[in-house]
Amino acid sequence: MPLSKRARIEVYLVVDNSAAYKLLLNAIQNEFLSTFGGCTVIRGAKGLYSSENGSVDADDIDVIYADTPFDSEADFATLSAYTDSLKAALLKATSEGSILIAVHQIFHSV
Repeated sequence: MPLSKRARIEVYLVVDNSAAYKLLLNAIQNEFLSTFGGCTVIRGAKGLYSSENGSVDADDIDVIYADTPFDSEADFATLSAYTDSLKAALLKATSEGSILIAVHQIFHSV
């Protein structure tokens, strides 16, 4: 069987132990479940970045991703509109200055 080309959407969130964060994490999971039929959650990843003074800072990160039925090239406008609206909702719901959402092409063997 030939490989099936899909787009994967990944959301990277800085962990916050508040009740609001737990609700947000559940909301993203439910969004991906209802829209794409499932998702994967990777808890406790670590994000590293250089601070303005040159030191290395670290954050605990949760990654939530879903494989979509879309082709990242053919359905670029649809994926872009979806991730723009998702990012706007996440920024509104958090105190973070930025949210990383990545979309990339994957291949499934079905």
